[in-house]
Amino acid sequence: MNIKSKPKVIILRTAGTNCDIETAYAFDKVGAQTDRVHINRLIDSSVSLKDYSILAIPGGFSYGDDIGSGKILANEIRFELQEQFRAFIRSGKIVIGICNGFQVLVKSGLLPNLTGTFDKIEATLSLNDSARYRDCWTYLKHEEKCKCIWTKNIDDLIYLPVAHAEGKFIPLNKKVLRDLNVKEQVVFRYCTKEGQIAQSFPENPSGTVESIAGICDASGRVLGLMPHPERHIEHVHHPYWTRLPKRKEGDGLKLFRNGVEYMKHI
Repeated sequence: MNIKSKPKVIILRTAGTNCDIETAYAFDKVGAQTDRVHINRLIDSSVSLKDYSILAIPGGFSYGDDIGSGKILANEIRFELQEQFRAFIRSGKIVIGICNGFQVLVKSGLLPNLTGTFDKIEATLSLNDSARYRDCWTYLKHEEKCKCIWTKNIDDLIYLPVAHAEGKFIPLNKKVLRDLNVKEQVVFRYCTKEGQIAQSFPENPSGTVESIAGICDASGRVLGLMPHPERHIEHVHHPYWTRLPKRKEGDGLKLFRNGVEYMKHI
């Protein structure tokens, strides 16, 4: 694959998606060309994934989170578009799912995809232990040994907001959890401001297993995370920006830049 021009990003949306514009802004800022596309246009074949090199599934409340967060959109992908999505990933292209998008990737079987067959749902994202919607800023520890291409050279400790009611990552069983760790597919964990892995609320905002906030697939090209990198793109997005030394950009922007640069050079 040789992409000399701006990589094309398809930002998938549907009823209830509400972070697509911010996600497009982040990709545009680092040199991509973005299209916000309703899933029905993929289903009716008026738009094809083949025309894009990056897929983003942004945050929001797709279909009102009826029957569970991200579940309906996940089923549309699984039963209407499975072959397109499989072919997209197997061709070497890249995917990011943020918050509701992470829920969709997990519930459609695209993550963690430990078997490599896309046909088994190996985890879920469930109701926060607090049983409440949690909207706050969180510290994240980047797992040094993870293979994720989206987080290359990212700081060990970053600061991003979360906004979810169903962010508790739960693996199917102990083997899935062990394999995620052994295969270096855990990307982010919630932590304290000192970088210690979070043991309890509020540092771990959902009660997620082993404080897992983001994972990737075995290739490192498909990333899902609950925190919102698109909400910390500019320095002034930081809630305490007036008290901090001025920085060129927010902590989230490097993820988008890494994705775009990866597709420019493979």
